[in-house]
This record gives sequence, C-alpha cells and structure tokens, in this order.
Amino acid sequence: MKYKRILLKLSGESLMGDKQYGIDNERVRQYAIDIKAVHDKGLEIAIVIGGGNIFRGLSAEKSGMDRAQADYMGMLATVINSMALQDALEKVGIKTRLLTAIKMEQICEPFIRRRAVRHLEKGRVVIFGAGTGNPYFTTDSAAALRAIEIKADAVLKGTRVDGIYTADPEKDPSATKYEEISFKEVYAKGLNVMDMTAFTLCEENQVPIIVFDMNKHGNFMKIANGEPIGTLVK
Repeated sequence: MKYKRILLKLSGESLMGDKQYGIDNERVRQYAIDIKAVHDKGLEIAIVIGGGNIFRGLSAEKSGMDRAQADYMGMLATVINSMALQDALEKVGIKTRLLTAIKMEQICEPFIRRRAVRHLEKGRVVIFGAGTGNPYFTTDSAAALRAIEIKADAVLKGTRVDGIYTADPEKDPSATKYEEISFKEVYAKGLNVMDMTAFTLCEENQVPIIVFDMNKHGNFMKIANGEPIGTLVK
C-alpha cells in the first residue's frame, strides 16, 4: 500500500445511485465491498460523507430558512448516511466506529481526536458524522479538518467523475483531464475541487488531495496501491 492512513470523502449524492433522492442500498453495498478490499490490505481508513442526498443547507437557505438552522439539519443528514454506510461495512465483516461532532450517545461516540486515532490503530474503519459540528462549514471542510487531525497521508475525494478537468466534462465534451496539478494552479485556473476553506486547509498542512471516480469498482484499490488514477493535487 502506498499510504498508511487515508481519509475518504464521499458526497451524499453518491449514495443515491440512480435514484433522485435518498440512499441506494446497492451503491452503499458496492462502496462497502471496495472499502473492505483495501482495509484487508492493512490500510487505516477514515470516512466523511456529505448529506446532499437528504438535505442541503445552502439550498434551504436560498428558500428562506435561517442558514445556521439549515446547516444543522444538513449535519443530521450526514449522520443518517454515516449510519447507512456503517451498517453496510459491518455486514461485510468490518469493525467500525461512528464518531460525530454533535453528541448522540444512543447511536455513536462523540468525536475525540485521540479516541479516533486509537480506533484506526486497532484496525477499525472510523466514520466521522455531523461535519465539523458548526454551521457555515461544509463536509469538505470537515474532511480536510479531520484528515489533518488524524494525520492522514491523503484526502481521497470519491466523486462520479474520474478526476479534475479543465471544465465540467458532463457539459463540455472538449474538457481535458489533469493527471496532476498543484494547489497554486487550481487557484489560478479557478477549478472547483473542494470549497476554499477545505482546500486551503489541505494546502497549508501539505495534505495531498486525489479526486477519482469511486463508482468504478476497483478504483479505490488502485488509488491505495499508488496507481495514477484520477487527479492528484499536491
């Protein structure tokens, strides 16, 4: 394995599969199988999942809801997704721990950095729910923050596209893919990788970001082996 410890960031939308809303159990099961294959090789894995398949705080704010209230609702959506993935991982035989930034003693542990690191050292997959626990911060920011706190070797951002392109490949067929790009180039070209807070955190703490297609079976293992899949930002 190229890495010892990584943080995998998944969007909430990725859990929808082909649905328009909610959770596609088959997609979550596929993720669990891919994660297990890498975990069985000895890699320490932490995960952050968004909540956009259930509720998006920014969208609610645009329709008139208070932003802080909407963001807290979004945090609860991430916990629902985290529980779904936790269940799928345990069904394939992986021991997990769900740690959240908002206390919910009946279903998860509160986030404590040292405890999270200890779980990873014991071979458990750790899922971080409820973002940072603060409104006005995205789950991208939560992923960057947790990656730094646990001293992850990289942030792997699993999306539905296979990397970073010069333009949106779903809208512009002439868009070309970057195999590797620097943080400064991303700033200069105005490319959308993560929100600026998350991106700056990774840059300042020298945590590389790899954007790749998580929906293609086997890609996660290729990334863990150091194969040039997706786009590396360093």
